[in-house]
Amino acid sequence: MLRVARETGPALLVPAAWAVVAAAHVDVVADRTLLIAHAVMITLLVVFAVTGRADMREGTLRVWWVVIAVGVVPAAAGTAGLAAENAALRAVALYGWMLLPAVGLVDTGRRVSRASVRYLGGAVLCVIGAAVHAVAGALPVATSTAAVAGVAVVGAGQSAGILDAVLRY
Repeated sequence: MLRVARETGPALLVPAAWAVVAAAHVDVVADRTLLIAHAVMITLLVVFAVTGRADMREGTLRVWWVVIAVGVVPAAAGTAGLAAENAALRAVALYGWMLLPAVGLVDTGRRVSRASVRYLGGAVLCVIGAAVHAVAGALPVATSTAAVAGVAVVGAGQSAGILDAVLRY
């Protein structure tokens, strides 16, 4: 059962996580909820990294294992940032998770030629979404609108990649 959860869970968790981030940007989700979500995310990442290590030693799975293991750092930064109300640590979490999966998407796109556009496109969307979010205050629309748009673009790119991976494998 754990193996099935590891193999299919991310297809639900990735889009759900970005939906929560978008909701937080429009004050639908409280910081306390985000703090709890980050603590849960750290737990899931560690469990996934430990239990999936044996199956993720080669190729693109190795790259994704590194993304997951390294991803504990921005998740921990987010937890600390939310607990201490530290904007810099919160930004490390947000931009870390916007951009870190792009590494895995690029690697997967290079290796899975029949879906390379989906994966490489997902990586591009991660970068574009992060950039839109970063400059949201300077764009000619409401800052919250631009920030949520950036989050949505990242979420779409990452969700497309993980959904393809779950369905393909």
